[in-house]
Amino acid sequence: FDALRVNRAILGAFVAEQGVIAVALYIVIYATSVALSLPGALILTIAGGLLFGQWFGSVYVVFGATLGAIGVFSIAKTALGDALRRRAGPTMRKMEAGFQENALSYLLVLRLIPLFPFFLVNIVPAFLGVKLRKYVIGTFLGIIPGSFVYATVGAGLGSIFDQNGEFTLTGILTPEITAALVGFAVLALLPVVFKKFRKPEN
Repeated sequence: FDALRVNRAILGAFVAEQGVIAVALYIVIYATSVALSLPGALILTIAGGLLFGQWFGSVYVVFGATLGAIGVFSIAKTALGDALRRRAGPTMRKMEAGFQENALSYLLVLRLIPLFPFFLVNIVPAFLGVKLRKYVIGTFLGIIPGSFVYATVGAGLGSIFDQNGEFTLTGILTPEITAALVGFAVLALLPVVFKKFRKPEN
């Protein structure tokens, strides 16, 4: 955040001057960081809100994160997948039942609520036979709420910098925001609940 504070004017000028190139570069950087499972996605998301505003920043984040997730999903399907599988370790077993029950709903829940690290949610579906189409839909839709929240935080970061205020991550997830994300997760689980309790046909 100190780096964002110091370089805010330079980054803002670059975005204003380069336009589409700046947007494309941001999406490529975001997608690459996700595909290579590099840390810093949260900072990149907040930076997107700071540089592009909450709405456009959210859109660029969602596209960048989805493209990166598709990249690491595809890598997991290759010979390099063995190394990624070892990194997933025993956690994959904990996620297996959920993906077998209803892959799309379970993936939506995992995208909305960080029950497992983002990196694991990106690669484990590839090992458990989840179809790419469901993976893309679940990823794209599931990361929209969180991306919007953090991009909105980034959009307001400029005013904090202008007042020489200190920014901390602890204040982002207010009870209202947390409740909203949990609510989205519950909605995503409804198909599973319906399947469990619907009456069998005669």
